[in-house]
Amino acid sequence: MKFKGSMVAIVTPFREGRLDEETFRNLIEWHIASGTDVIVPCGTTGESATLSHEEHDRVIEMAVEVVNGRVPVLAGTGSNSTAEAIRLTKHAKEAGADGALLITPYYNKPTQQGLYEHYEAIAKAVEFPMVLYNVPGRTGINMLPETVARLSRIDVIVGVKEATGSLRQASEIIALCDDSFAVISGDDFINFPVLAVGGKGMISVTANIVPADLAALYDAWEAGDIEKARELHYKTLPLHTAMFYETNPIPVKTALHKMGKIALEFRLPLCPLSEANDQKLETVLKNYGLLEN
Repeated sequence: MKFKGSMVAIVTPFREGRLDEETFRNLIEWHIASGTDVIVPCGTTGESATLSHEEHDRVIEMAVEVVNGRVPVLAGTGSNSTAEAIRLTKHAKEAGADGALLITPYYNKPTQQGLYEHYEAIAKAVEFPMVLYNVPGRTGINMLPETVARLSRIDVIVGVKEATGSLRQASEIIALCDDSFAVISGDDFINFPVLAVGGKGMISVTANIVPADLAALYDAWEAGDIEKARELHYKTLPLHTAMFYETNPIPVKTALHKMGKIALEFRLPLCPLSEANDQKLETVLKNYGLLEN
């Protein structure tokens, strides 16, 4: 399984309204040096919703180029249009990515059968490893465990990023699917518990700011050092909370800016963190040791 361990849902840095390519390259190098197992560009945290198709393609191309085979690249290529998702997934394959992360169609609110046919159509159109992405809080639709199990029987569909925050749902998917199918935590609050029920890793927002700690948590679990993994779970918990003071990726980009990693720039309709939450975030980062007191 290529897609396991600590996988970063990497931010897309902007400068003066455009992609900040130099900063993006630096972030990827930092992640690889810090032990991040997989780079995941163009996800929700990467502000994929407001990237033009040209920008989306470029971010994936850059990620593949900079990574240069050192770790897998799992490219976000989902859409609420099946035809658009096919186009983006074909491009990711042509660019040299290792797989595609495909969100459930948002706003349309398809039925469970519609979800199945959406993913089946992409799988038939592009022979490429695919990870499903279920985040009902963003999309308005929950892909049920039975639907995931049906889809897991399609050869190229190799896993699911499960971001309901429900250990029950994660457990039901694991129970229904073959062990070769990867259930991946998409909610930082339950990274450690998902590993405990049989998950294969996490696609993390918090890994953007503490890549070494999230990688160490997974490595400790794999090595059988449950106490260390649990310790890192509780150590990182205040950061997970802070990353969702407001809509992701507003807090994580603000944190990276405070750490000197990126310019502070969002795409509307995202806007800067409120003053009160900015102060709370700064306190958490200082307490963690990411900023000087």
